[in-house]
This record gives sequence, C-alpha cells and structure tokens, in this order.
Amino acid sequence: MGEIEDAIERADREAFTREPPKTLKGQIGYLIKQFGSAKAVAQEIGVTADSVNRYRRGARKNARTDVAAKIDDAVRARWQPQVRKRRRKQAAASTGITVETRARFGYSAAVGTTDDGRFRRLTVHLPPTYAQRLFDARDAGASDREMRGIIAEGFKDVYFQDGGSRAMGLSDVEINDIDYMDFDY
Repeated sequence: MGEIEDAIERADREAFTREPPKTLKGQIGYLIKQFGSAKAVAQEIGVTADSVNRYRRGARKNARTDVAAKIDDAVRARWQPQVRKRRRKQAAASTGITVETRARFGYSAAVGTTDDGRFRRLTVHLPPTYAQRLFDARDAGASDREMRGIIAEGFKDVYFQDGGSRAMGLSDVEINDIDYMDFDY
C-alpha cells in the first residue's frame, strides 16, 4: 500500500464505534466468520489451518509476533464495514475531507516566480467533490500516484489558488517526498 491508501485506512479505523476483538481467540473467531473457513484464514495470515484451529480452540494462547500483527491487521481491515461506508458517503456528499501533511510540493508557475519545490506542512479541508473522486479512485484500484494527483489538484484549488482568487498562473501542483499524511472525514 502507498501513503494515500494507508492514510485512508487510518482515517477509517478512527471511525470505529466499537473496538475490534483483542484476544487471539476472539480475533480468529471473527476472521473465520468473515472468511468462512479456517483454511481461508490460514491463507490470509500465512499459517496452517491447524494453527488457526488451535488459536480458535484456545489451545494456543499467543501467536508469534509477526503472525499476531497479520491477524490484527486482517481483523481491523474488515471491522465495521458499514460504519466505514457511511463515513465515506458522508464525506463525499457533504462534509469533505481534511488532509494534514508534510510533503514537498512542486508546481509549474509563470516566468519570474519561484517554482522550487519545498517542504510544507499543511492542513487543508478539501470539498466533498475531492473526497468523492479520491474514494472512487481507490475503489477502482488507482495507484498511489493517481490518488496523489487528486489530492494535489485539491491543494492547488483550495490552498494555492484560494478558490480562484490568487495565483491564477499556477498550474500542475505535485506532491513529492511525503513525510506523513493523515486524513479526517
């Protein structure tokens, strides 16, 4: 996954109304319900079906650290899909998305102005149209580069050009060298 995909996933996890299962037995039970079989869970987390069944029965109380991390990620990735869907729909329809980042922004501008990319720390609220485009691109399997382009276009319109009131000669804003990026919606 890329930086944008990770940021969307973190924002989704902040929307949980209940905590996912914490015990190994509870997590495995949830995954078996989601996947339908111990074999499918085993393939997802990279262990044998026998190991999954031992975790389910409680014969093994602790998994290896790397396996426990995979189990936790698999549970959190599937936890409360309706809550996630509702929040995304709301962001795309009315509330928009807030992007906080520290990244290097490069851009093309009129002759005589600076176009040197430099690190900026920005928190910008993008309108719902950008949230809708971002979620649609993610659902369509867009690359991280394509999703960066959507965010960069939103930054150009909202931050750099202030909705058309300044920097009209500015074209093509790019986001490079992302230090961190977080979303809230």
